[in-house]
Amino acid sequence: MSFTFFLAKRFLFTQWKKGAQNFINYFAMLGIAFGTAALIITLTILGGFEKELKEKVISFTSHIQISGFQNKPLLHPDSTIKKIQENISNVQHIYPYVSKEILLRSKENIDGVFLKGIDEHAQNTLIGKYIIENIRTSSETSDYIILGEKLAQKLNVRTGEKVTAFDVPNMRVGAQPRAKQFVVEKIFATGMAEYDDVFAFTSLKSAQQLFLMQENVSGYDIVLNDITMIEQRKKEIQQLLSYPHYARTVFELYHNLFSWIELQKKPIPIIIALIVIVAAVNIISALLIMVLERTHTIGILKSFGATSNSITKIFLFHGMFIGCCGVLIGNILALSLCLIEKRFHYFTLPSDVYFMKHIPFLIQWENFALISVCVFVLTFLVSFIPSRAISRISVIDTLRFA
Repeated sequence: MSFTFFLAKRFLFTQWKKGAQNFINYFAMLGIAFGTAALIITLTILGGFEKELKEKVISFTSHIQISGFQNKPLLHPDSTIKKIQENISNVQHIYPYVSKEILLRSKENIDGVFLKGIDEHAQNTLIGKYIIENIRTSSETSDYIILGEKLAQKLNVRTGEKVTAFDVPNMRVGAQPRAKQFVVEKIFATGMAEYDDVFAFTSLKSAQQLFLMQENVSGYDIVLNDITMIEQRKKEIQQLLSYPHYARTVFELYHNLFSWIELQKKPIPIIIALIVIVAAVNIISALLIMVLERTHTIGILKSFGATSNSITKIFLFHGMFIGCCGVLIGNILALSLCLIEKRFHYFTLPSDVYFMKHIPFLIQWENFALISVCVFVLTFLVSFIPSRAISRISVIDTLRFA
């Protein structure tokens, strides 16, 4: 055991038995722990928000959505799909769809909804994991519909019951609406009021029949293998198909939503700055109190030949011990709180404001490692500066002060 480490250990653990110094050390350690935990939890929640929103938004709109200018129907979907598959790389799936606003009526209520017709494979891929109720229709040829949870509650219907969809052509006054009856086969719940309250799904064929689209479609949902190439693929698709096809990315369709996510990340530098200030003040306070109590000892050590570097290391060890313990406690505290909330959902959110019912958490170990390293480095810096200053105290001054 080295001379400096031995003295640092003696100074540290003998002082922790003293009331005032004990309180200061604990206070400094908890300040670092709470700051570390706060930053980790903040990044975990923001990451959870971003992941949940992206997954749910993409489930309903995919990565790239192709629609017709001014909602014109798109002709020859089979040839268009083949053209995209042959000329555009990185495309995982292409789902043609038919969509339009309709009126949906049950026995007790009526409401305006957005009906989207997609094939069964697309339904299972995009919204399958959000299904909370599911029955099979009585006949293979029955027209079925999938409703959002809040929409089903407003219409007061459950699976197996029938609803009637009305399509008013161009919403003109006096226009004769077309009607089609559906059986509620499934109910989904995403936790996002914007979807659960408005969206309904049916088969592609049923939607084409209701809207008199024949074999035409309203657009295509395209899922990519690599979302980082989304802008380049959108431009390639737009050049390939041209008018009347109009390609847009999910980030363009929901620009305000993703801008809101980015806005939530901007206060992070401020939080980091506050953690630095708290760490610096707490550690410097602890070291200064230690210096006041050990001034005479510092003088004696120097009179026996201890170098300034040795004195610096002694107090640096003290500051780093506080910082390491604070970082460790902060990591344990953050992980525990995240796991408890993720498991039991003690805090709920208004889904019409935050797009989900519960606080989401995305536990990424790189966030824990990054924050821990940053706090550790900052702790070293704020410990080194006063430790270096302490080592420059003259022997005569320390003995006179004692």
